[in-house]
Formats: sequence, C-alpha cells, structure tokens
Amino acid sequence: MRLRLPRPNLDGPAPTIRLRMTVLYGLMFLLTGAVLLTIGYGLVRHNLNAHHDFRAELRRLGIPAPAGPPFFGRLGFGPGSPGGRVAEAAAAQLRSDALHRLLVEYLLALGLMTMIAVVTGWLLAGRALRPLRDITATARRVSGENLGERIGLVGPADELKQLADTFDGMLERLDAAFGSQRHFVANASHELRTPLAIMRTEVDVALADPDADAAELRAMGEAVLETVDRCERLIESLLMLARSEAATGRGEEVDLAAMAAYCVTDLHARSEEAGVQIRDELEPAWTRGEPGLLERMIANLLDNGIRHNQRGGSLEVRTRVVGPTAQLLVRNGGQPIDPATAQTLIEPFRRLDRALGGFGLGLSIVRSVAEAHGGTITLTAPAEGGLQVTVELPAIVPAASASKQTPRALMES
Repeated sequence: MRLRLPRPNLDGPAPTIRLRMTVLYGLMFLLTGAVLLTIGYGLVRHNLNAHHDFRAELRRLGIPAPAGPPFFGRLGFGPGSPGGRVAEAAAAQLRSDALHRLLVEYLLALGLMTMIAVVTGWLLAGRALRPLRDITATARRVSGENLGERIGLVGPADELKQLADTFDGMLERLDAAFGSQRHFVANASHELRTPLAIMRTEVDVALADPDADAAELRAMGEAVLETVDRCERLIESLLMLARSEAATGRGEEVDLAAMAAYCVTDLHARSEEAGVQIRDELEPAWTRGEPGLLERMIANLLDNGIRHNQRGGSLEVRTRVVGPTAQLLVRNGGQPIDPATAQTLIEPFRRLDRALGGFGLGLSIVRSVAEAHGGTITLTAPAEGGLQVTVELPAIVPAASASKQTPRALMES
C-alpha cells in the first residue's frame, strides 16, 4: 500500500501591485543614488590626489609669489628629501582615510535614504491605488440582483478616474440591460399566458360536458388551433427578435430601394383590402447586411403602416442616400399620436391599440436589425396624424455584379 503525501503548494500568493511598485521605486532610487555616489566619490578622489602648483595659483589670483625655494623646501621637506617622502606618505594616508570615511558615510546615507524611499513609495503606492480597491470592492458587491452600486470616484481626470467612470458606465448599461430583459420576460410570459389560458378553458369546458357532440368538439378544436397559431406567430416573432439582436451586420450588398419595391408588391393585396394607398419614391440606396433581416425590417414597417392606418389613408415609402447613410422612410396616416407615446412604441410589446392584433414586436425587430447593421431608427409623430419611421444605415458604393441582383436572389443566396 502506497501512502500519498500531499504535495506542497509552491505557488505562494502573488505579490501585490503595491508591493511591486514599492520594490521598483526602491530599486530605482537605489540605482540612482549609487550612480550619484560613484560620481561624487570619483570627483572627490580626483581633487584630493591632484598636485597643485601654489606659485601658479598665486599668479592666477594676481598675488606676487615669494622668491626662493618653496616654504616646505626651506624646512627640509622638499621633493626627494627624506622629510619630503615622509610628508608625501602622510598626505597619501590622510587622503586614503578621508576617502574611506567618505565612502562609508556615503553608503550609510544611501542605505538610510533607500529605506526612507521604500517607506515613502509604499505609502504613495497605497494612496495612488486606493481607487482600485474601491473598484474591486464595488465589483465584489455587484450581482445580477444588485446593479445599483456605483464607485463615484472623485478626483483628477487621470487614468484611474477614467477606469472608475468606465466601470460605472458599464454597470449602468448592465443595469439597463437586465431591467430590459426582466421586463421583456415578464411581457413575453404575459403574452403566452393568455392563449394558454384560452386553450385550457376550451378543453376544460369540453371535458366537463359529457354530452358534447361532434360539432361542439370541433368548435373547441378550432378555437384551440387558432390559439396555437397565435402562439406560433408570437414565438416566431421572438425568435426573429433574438436573431436580429445577434446579427453581426456583415453580409451582402443590398439595395434598399429594390428590397422595398419587392415588399410593396408582396403587400399590395393586403393594402388594397385595408383601403390603404401605398405611394413610393424609391431611389437606389445601397448598404451591406443580411438580406433576410433587412427584408423583414422593411416588411415589418410596411405591415405596421397598413395595420395602424385608416381606410382611405396612405402609406408613404421612400429610399434615398443622404450623405454617408442609406435612408429608408415609412410614413403612415392615422390618428394623431402623442410624441412621448410614439417614442415608447419601439420597446417590445408596446401597442397603440390591442384590438388591432399583433404582439408589439414589429418596431423592436426593426430597431434590432438597424442597430445590428450599424444604423439608427427615429420615430416621429406628425401633427396631422400617423407615425413616421426613419431608418438610416451606412451607405456603400455597390459592385457592378451586386447591382444586377434582384431582391429575391439576394434573400435566397
């Protein structure tokens, strides 16, 4: 039987950035001090070992030099004499002792100042990194249910302030996204609960009647089938919304004018049935994207324009290039809409009139498709009534081969 001993963990805790900054600051101070010490020591040593010509110094200063041999020469300490050699040895010893004491004092001062620099660097690093601790503490407190925390760093607009502001902005976007998701799920659940309740009621009524004949059962089946169809349409709309939000915007070259013309033709019978006249002014407006999503975007706008119009009303469709953007404008008639209410129609499950049917996802899909392709959507409520929707996408110059493709060919490719 082999006994396995636990392996020691050789990977200790990683040094903190504060410690690394302190060590780096101390090493830089020590290196700089050593260089200055070496230079200062060399200069002092050079000056101590230099032999000065005092007569030349006196003449340079304008002082007459005394005649005769030098003073020490007259005392018997001239060069080459025994006294001179003793004096030179004593002077050399004094210089050596002075340089040694100077070096020791330099090293002691350098060591003391290095310790002071390390302590100062530790304190300064802690003060400079304090915002990072605040960011870390806030990040640890944040969760999916608690996105209201903010750092709110106050100070100069340096890199740490920018990091804290960026983190706060990210939290705001996450808070908005989570709130929108919760709202979306609640609305989707409500929309699905109603048809499910209808189906359950129909089935319960049929089961509660033991004498139900074939006609009653058939009526129940038709009601359930109609409700199932509504659920399928809702699920398809939700899937289209998810697909449009996940789109990358890359794709093929698409002419919005040709795509709009195709959608107008496809919805011509429905517009005549609703008593709505479609007027189009379609100029070439090329962009790049996924043809299927762009076709659904235009079809949703036209469908909303017909659904929320009035009999005898009109639906205006225009495409053109405005500067760097390919613009699609859809404007329908109808009752006047409050401008504030018009801006909320872009949110999921928002409807002006529930009696008109639909799920309130059409404009949400339009917005998701536009944003996925790098574009924008603008809703305007004209004073005379109705709604105007303007979609702007990045315009491109099409290749010669792309300009010859039909909308159906683009969607099937």
